[in-house]
Amino acid sequence: MRVLIVNTSERTGGAAVAANRLMEALNNNGVKAKMLVRDKETDTITVVGLGNGMMAQRHFLWERLTILRKLHFSKKHLFEVDIANTGFDITRLREFREADVIHLHWVNQGMLSLKGIRRIIETGKPVVWTMHDAWPATAICHYPQGCLAFRSECKNCHLLPSHGSSTDLANKVWHRKLAMLEGANLSFVACSRWLQLQAKQSALLTGQTITTIPNTIDTHVFKPTDKAEARQRLQLPDDKRLILFVSQRVTDRRKGMDYLIEAIELMVRDHPEMTANTGVVVLGGHAEEVEGKIKLPVFPLGYVSEERRIVDVYNAADLFVLPSVEDNLPNTIMEAMACGVPCVGFKTGGIPEEIDHLKTGYVAEYRSASDLAKGMHWVLDEADYHKLCTQSVRKVATTYSQNTVSLRYIEVYNHALAFKHYGL
Repeated sequence: MRVLIVNTSERTGGAAVAANRLMEALNNNGVKAKMLVRDKETDTITVVGLGNGMMAQRHFLWERLTILRKLHFSKKHLFEVDIANTGFDITRLREFREADVIHLHWVNQGMLSLKGIRRIIETGKPVVWTMHDAWPATAICHYPQGCLAFRSECKNCHLLPSHGSSTDLANKVWHRKLAMLEGANLSFVACSRWLQLQAKQSALLTGQTITTIPNTIDTHVFKPTDKAEARQRLQLPDDKRLILFVSQRVTDRRKGMDYLIEAIELMVRDHPEMTANTGVVVLGGHAEEVEGKIKLPVFPLGYVSEERRIVDVYNAADLFVLPSVEDNLPNTIMEAMACGVPCVGFKTGGIPEEIDHLKTGYVAEYRSASDLAKGMHWVLDEADYHKLCTQSVRKVATTYSQNTVSLRYIEVYNHALAFKHYGL
């Protein structure tokens, strides 16, 4: 079986990381998997780049300009929406022709247009589409933020102001997506049960097959190592408990840094001794911007792309906290747990599916900084810490291993192929 995994980026972003890990897992289980990307970043032979940087830039800029005009040239929601009005036609590529199954992942920002996806569907090849956020189930947004319009018909989007039906871009994209999916039978896969429920409620995806399969992780890479050695390599102190926060962009409000800042302030107020024995490690772009806002010593590491160094960061930590206000199935929580680090996060999205409350960490009440503070203190000072670490590693090994996840995808591929050949 030959599978072509399609994603905008090779390495940048959670979807890219997940797609890469799946490709490796499939190849390790007898499936010939390749990735097709717009942004090729390594010399990996199983990853094919589109190789037209100028055209890629044109697609990206044209879509952003169209959205920017609708936002009256405000950048506030510029990257919270995608309209897929332009992109590449991949159906003529040799890798596409050779594939038995086309597996779409995150294909936004000028990678594929809605017309391009329709061309893929019309070739008759089985199409599997892994949803890393809600965009395939909505008109333009990646996260609905409480909006339920996608259950009936997206229009007058609060992220994209409109002035009547003739200029309602969200509604136009909604109907273009309906046309794109007309008569099609795709296999949608949500990375979390939360996202699967959202997708099943979407009027766009009525009648489509929607299953849930989590992302995978290589437990031979992400695993517990010597904490002291990891800290030494990173030049982090060995006399403090370290709380870790990770995000591609630390200032992304969706990832909840503001809640972490408030929670630490509450925790330090109630437990002032923590100012001497506890610190915060911040990994990601713009990490230095939060240094003066947290009431504990902060160690900003900036953006790190080298996998081995990222593994060191997790192993250097005593606790991982991700107070996202909306998220699917964050790779970062999975990575921390694989390294034996207990986690704390809000009860939202797929986070409660990853963190088993009081077993591998603490699931705090949604948007409650006080409960987040309670959870962090519980992990560090009240729980059986060694047991939390052991159970975290066990959870990842049994739920997110390469073998477990790849076998579930192979089942989806086989079903899609059978439907194509026999109409099952």
